[in-house]
Parts: sequence; structure tokens; C-alpha cells
Amino acid sequence: MHHLLVVGAGQGGTEVLHAFQRSPLLTVIGLVDPNMEAPGVALARRADIRIETNWAAFEGADVDFIIDATGESGVLEQLIHDFPGAAVLPGEFVRVLLERLTEKEKMLEAIIHCTSEAISVADQDGQTMLINPAYTRMTGFTERDVVGKPASADIGMQESVHLKVLNTGENVRDVRMKIGQDQRDIIVNAAPVIVDGQVRGSVGVIRDISEMKALAKELKAARQKIRTLEAKYTFDDIIAESEAMRFVVDQAKLAATMPVNVLIRGESGTGKELFAHAIHAASERKYEQFVRVNCAAIAPTLLESELFGYEEGAFSGARRGGKTGYFEEAHGGSLFLDEIGELPLDVQAKLLRVLQENEVVRVGGTKAIPVDVRIIAATNANLEQKIIMNEFREDLYYRINRLPIHIPALRERPDDIVPLTLHLLRKLNQSYGRSVGRISDDVLEAMKKQPWKGNVRELENVIGRALIFTDKTETVLRKGHLQLVVPQTTKVTTRQKKEIKHLSDEMSHVEERLIREALTAFNGNKTEAAKQLGISLRALYYKVERFNIYS
Repeated sequence: MHHLLVVGAGQGGTEVLHAFQRSPLLTVIGLVDPNMEAPGVALARRADIRIETNWAAFEGADVDFIIDATGESGVLEQLIHDFPGAAVLPGEFVRVLLERLTEKEKMLEAIIHCTSEAISVADQDGQTMLINPAYTRMTGFTERDVVGKPASADIGMQESVHLKVLNTGENVRDVRMKIGQDQRDIIVNAAPVIVDGQVRGSVGVIRDISEMKALAKELKAARQKIRTLEAKYTFDDIIAESEAMRFVVDQAKLAATMPVNVLIRGESGTGKELFAHAIHAASERKYEQFVRVNCAAIAPTLLESELFGYEEGAFSGARRGGKTGYFEEAHGGSLFLDEIGELPLDVQAKLLRVLQENEVVRVGGTKAIPVDVRIIAATNANLEQKIIMNEFREDLYYRINRLPIHIPALRERPDDIVPLTLHLLRKLNQSYGRSVGRISDDVLEAMKKQPWKGNVRELENVIGRALIFTDKTETVLRKGHLQLVVPQTTKVTTRQKKEIKHLSDEMSHVEERLIREALTAFNGNKTEAAKQLGISLRALYYKVERFNIYS
């Protein structure tokens, strides 16, 4: 470190002191001026710099540089004579040099201030020298808060990255810290400032992890919105003109708001999967996965590994690295189990455990994997009968039947046939390249008389076939285009049906008869009828709609 003596404490000397008192290359060892009221004297006192009225006090001292800031003639020559071992510089020369250095310093500061990265600079003593506006915006600390103070002033009890760089002379990268009054998460990279092989300071660049997290969150939200394409339908896609169907839609909307498993029941073709899509799309899980599984379409031997996944080597032919099951894929979202009544009993047992513990164990594995999945199940089977026949677990039935939804058959809601027909006509026009905009009245009447055992799926099939036989220029669908099939039953078949009746149908007939009798006995008072029957009022309303009972 070189030693500097400043002679003259006027304006020039004060500028020199300002410039060099914190220089990493020079140490100001003294200030000389006979006037103790000169402005530079006060600055020297604050910086704890030795002050003398005559430079003779420094003769024999270790002085490398002397700056003549007096502006008086003869002083420069006398200093050269008295200090032959020192480099004596005229104040004017130093002033020009300082102007150039100040200009470059200001340009460097301007560059640092313009950058969007938060930057802090510390000197070799670990004192903060410089921060930029980006640093203030990120941390809330101003120059008054940190400049001239230890580099750890802004991080509390955490280890200072600047001090680590100054101690080791090496770069420090990707250090996670918290900074500012709101304790923001940041990542700091710092590097040493090396001059003539010596570490003279440290420069730190700070990045806000909070912003990175926000961007990651936005990216995740975008991906989740894309995932909602997997749930194709909403409640707006459900045609519900009849009272019975509106009641079912209200039930499904309630189910969407509740964090419970849902069991959707109804004949084949009534739209159970459509309701499952709509429930997921209206729930809080709408931005998460909606995974669909047809339990009847997967071989029983594969169902367990497909639902719960498997580990590598779990069985012959197992995929290398194992496989994620449907439950893991649906984590955070909904899992639609269609035809749940077709699950084998051993898979039912494992499904029950997953619903109870909210975790899965892959086939061939031992580790329990936590899952957060909402089950939406559907079936056209009589689960109560299956329970009696020991084909379906009663405990699983109660787990999935928390909020049952029964979709009535199309023949039980004739008010929906016409709006459904018109809706399907518009949809299929686009698919088949037709422009049929109207349906004749005789076609609509014929539609209403159909039993529609295949429900909406059969209705779509009939309209699709009719459009195929229309000309591209036709705009009206007429009876001649339809191919309605009315099944013919023989007397023998009728007699056999009378002799052998399905248990579920008979149970429904008995249930309907009892409800009608109770309503008649209490003159249509549903509250009293529900008490007599031992069921809730809501359940009674549901059954009244289901059996089309109007008191």
C-alpha cells in the first residue's frame, strides 16, 4: 500500500482527500495546512487523518507520493527538495487526472445503475461502496441504509457473500439467501475485484427467486389450463329442459362444489361421462388432471397395475423403470372410473385402501405414495344386487356413494327429446357437411313415441343415419329419412318376461308403489310422507322425480 501526503487543505486539497481517502491503492497519511479553518481540515478530522501545519513534521516518514494542492509558487520545488524519495505531483495535474477518473467512474456507475440486475459492490474492508436502483427496488434498502456500512448490514445474521469472496479470493455462485424487510428469497453470485494480483473488493449480482417462482407458477397455470382440454364438457353442454333433468344438474353442480366422491348412475347412453366432465370442470380441481378409466375395457389381470402403477421387475414384461398408475397421474385432480361395477374383488379391496389412506403402493413396491384424488365413479349396474351376490364390496359402495346422482333414462324425460334432437342435429350437420336446419313435426312426434332403450346414444345414432340419407341441398329432416326400429315382442317372450322378472325392476316397482301410497295417505304432504317412509325429504323429492310421481 502506497502512502500519500496532501499539502493544502483548500478546495483542491479537499477534492484530493475526497478522491483518495478510500482508495484501495493509496493511504492518505497526512494533511498539511497552516490554516486550521480550511475546509479540508474538517474532512481529515472525520477520516482520522493526521493534520499538521508544516510538512517538516513528515520529513523522514515513509511517504511515496505528495500532492501540492496549495497553488502557490515555489511550494512544489521546495517539496521536491525536502522529499527526494517521494514523487511530488502538482495539484493541477492531479485535478485533471481526477476529472478523467471521475468521468470514467461516473460512466461506470451509470452502467451499473442502468442494468436491471441488482448489484452491490464492497471494498477490501468489507464495507459497501455502491448499490444500484435495481438493488433498492428489490430489497427496499437505500444508499443511506447500506453504503459505508458492513456488507452484512442488509442480510442480518446470514453469512456475507462479499466477506466470503474477500477472504477466499474466489467466485461464489448460486447462494440462496433472504434479504430485505419482507425476507425475499434471492440467489447471489459474487466475484472478486483483483488489482495487481490483490483482492481489492467484491461485486455481487442478486436475482429474485420470488420472480422466478411467480414465472414458474404462471407457467404451471398455463399448463394446467391446457390440461382442462382433457375435461371436454361443462354444464353448458348438458341439455336439461325437463324438471327431472334440471334436478339432476342441480345435484351435479352441488357435487362439483363438495370435496366428496361421486357415484353417477343411469342406463347406458344417458350421459354419465358427460356429467363427470362437467363436475370436474366446475370444481376447484378444474386446472388439474382429469383422468378417465373404463374399468370394463381393461383386462382384469392388468387393472391393478394400470390403476396403481408398478415397479421395475414387478412381473414378466414390466416396463423398465416401472410405470406411473392412473391414481398418480390424477394427483391433485379427478379420476373418472367408468363401469366401476366391473372391477374384480381384489382390485376393489386395494381401491378401498387407497380411498381410506389417500396413498397408493405400486405393484411390486413397498413404498406408500401419497395421492390427492377425487373419485367420480359411474355405472349402469345394480350395485345393490351385486352386493347381495357378493360381486361388489359393501364397504367400497359406501365410500364411493357419498353423493349419488341418478340420470333418468330418455324415455322418462320426454321434454328433453326435442331440444336434444335439435342440438344433435346442429352438431352432426358440421360432422357430415349437411345444412339441415329444421325437423318436420311428424318426425318430432315419432321421436317422442320411441322407447329409446339406448337413450341419447341411440338418438344420436338415429339422427346421424338420417342425415347420411339426406341430400346436401336439403334443409328439412323428414320422416322418410328416419330408420326408426320398433322392437316386436312375441307372446312367448312376453309370457317369459312375466314369469322371470329382474329383481331390481321389482324393487323399483315396490318402492314407487309405497311412495305413491304414502303421498296419497297424506294428501300430497311430502314432509309427512317422508317421515312415514323413514327417508329424508330430499331423498323423497329425488325419488318423486325419478318415478315421475306428481301428487
